[in-house]
Amino acid sequence: MIQNKQHSLLNRAKQASNMLKEHIDNNDVIRLVSHNDADGISAAAVLANALKEENAQFHITIIPRLKEDVINKLRSDDSSLFIFTDMGSAYVKELNTFKNDVIIADHHQVDDTESESHLVHINPHIFGIDGSKELSGAGSSYLIARGLDKKHLAYFALIGAFGDMQGQNGFIGMNKMIVEDAKESGVLEIHEGLKIVSKSTQPLFKSLAYTFSPPLPGISGDFEGSQEFLEKIGLSYGIKFTDLEGEEADVLKDELIKVNPDIFDNCYTVPKEIPLLRDLEEYAYILDACGKNKKFGLGLGIALGEREKVLDVAVKLQQEYRDQIVKGLEWAKREGATQLNTIQYLYSEDKVLKSVMGTIASIGLSVDILDNSKPVLGLSRLHKDIKISGRTTRDMVDKGVDLGKALKDCSNNFTGQGGGHDIAAGAMIPLESKDAFLKLVDEMVEHQLTNN
Repeated sequence: MIQNKQHSLLNRAKQASNMLKEHIDNNDVIRLVSHNDADGISAAAVLANALKEENAQFHITIIPRLKEDVINKLRSDDSSLFIFTDMGSAYVKELNTFKNDVIIADHHQVDDTESESHLVHINPHIFGIDGSKELSGAGSSYLIARGLDKKHLAYFALIGAFGDMQGQNGFIGMNKMIVEDAKESGVLEIHEGLKIVSKSTQPLFKSLAYTFSPPLPGISGDFEGSQEFLEKIGLSYGIKFTDLEGEEADVLKDELIKVNPDIFDNCYTVPKEIPLLRDLEEYAYILDACGKNKKFGLGLGIALGEREKVLDVAVKLQQEYRDQIVKGLEWAKREGATQLNTIQYLYSEDKVLKSVMGTIASIGLSVDILDNSKPVLGLSRLHKDIKISGRTTRDMVDKGVDLGKALKDCSNNFTGQGGGHDIAAGAMIPLESKDAFLKLVDEMVEHQLTNN
């Protein structure tokens, strides 16, 4: 049964590959439109690298969300083929009206809109495959490149999956197949190791405090907690991990495993890459920092092979971004979430916090700063609107929570828009609708839990 679903998805991707190949052969201009997070940038990178290798003409646009005005502008563009990656599934009806060919390579939730003959829609959900766990937006995009015999680009799909929090407990489903592709092509190596970040660039206490996945309660997002932990086990907190003696590294490993056994697990690396980008999770974090800081071109440039000064800027952004998360977690710990019946929420008008609200919500649940028995909504004011980042746990999803559906349906009631996955979703609503929206989401989540 599972193989049949995967086979059907691969057949749909092959249709897209054939459509793309036709336009490459015709020397047509291809327009790529993608999302601005790590998954979206990786999704664009898979296809951009494939097109570059084929000497094809292409133009890339990276955007935070697909909106009606963006679609209307693109509709008048004379590109022969439009490819929407890590977005587009919620806009099949609108994209059906394009006069030229369209490919959607997404993994967010879908509705029942049928595609016209000139639109190929690739989405795991269409075939009963879970797009929040088994395939990322970059993964859907890779399936197109795969049909062009580009298995050596499979690792970008894994970067996207890590960026979308899909690889934390090992890869499953279509992602597992992509891992096999990457290994088969000779670009990927897997070995056991400590999954802490910035091993060669940051002092140890920062490496540990910046490690959010897997979470280290009392250490992740907490500089003081990290320093206390290292002092307690007799290690200098100013030294870098790569400078530790073998015995010291073993002590650190043993003590961290006591905090969270998942901290010692499979590391996915691309040996041909420069040290900074060798670990795919670290690569995903760098792209995520570029996206969150609106430096989309910077992230894309790195994924397309630019290095040196570009990478220096990205690493600086990454450190600033991580510092913002640490400050945000301190704020969440200090202020606490406002509790409703079945959900909780954080609200801020602070400029720094609004860029990391979703991350704060996600990490806050995993390190027990927030109540992980309730979904959390992170609310940020943007002028006359409110941006919502919803996060919950896999356990709550198993109990019936579907944030993607809740935020989509509730935002529609307030002339807003929303959607995403069952475990992580987003929305945008008018400022004056805030309280009524929260009440409605609370009621809907209660309904989901009682009717599961």
